[in-house]
Amino acid sequence: MATEDNTKKTIGRAERVAFPDFGLQDIPARIDTGAKTSSIWANEIVADRDTLRVLFFGEDVPYYTGRHIVFDTFETTAISTSTGEVQKRYKVRLLVKIKGKKIRAWFTLADRSTQVYPVLIGRNVLLGKFVVDVKKGKVLKQEEQRRTETLQSKIDKPSEEES
Repeated sequence: MATEDNTKKTIGRAERVAFPDFGLQDIPARIDTGAKTSSIWANEIVADRDTLRVLFFGEDVPYYTGRHIVFDTFETTAISTSTGEVQKRYKVRLLVKIKGKKIRAWFTLADRSTQVYPVLIGRNVLLGKFVVDVKKGKVLKQEEQRRTETLQSKIDKPSEEES
């Protein structure tokens, strides 16, 4: 009979996370065991040879600071989205805190403005540290429901070609 490793914390399908290096607290994050790499919503990404300048989140969210963060260590990577599209993205190492555990991990920088959760936590953060129980967590139920309704309305509404 298999026993659960007691060193692993149980988290839900959505949790609140912090990025202590930047003073960011209580950020909603979707936990995604299907995603290889974690991702954070980034705007105004400006790169030159030696630095990457980033503005996290959008102005319409409560955790937006308007403060540009400059990274002198960064990489580029190819990401396959859930729709199969391949995108070139920058990635940076961030210190993230989840359920009291601090983990330094790579995060890709992406426009998550249309997503419910501005942060996605993937397997690179979860592996060996957490067990995910989808019945648990700090889920943004109303926001998820609104997004589902919005997406559904797009397929329910006939396109001009069909009319």
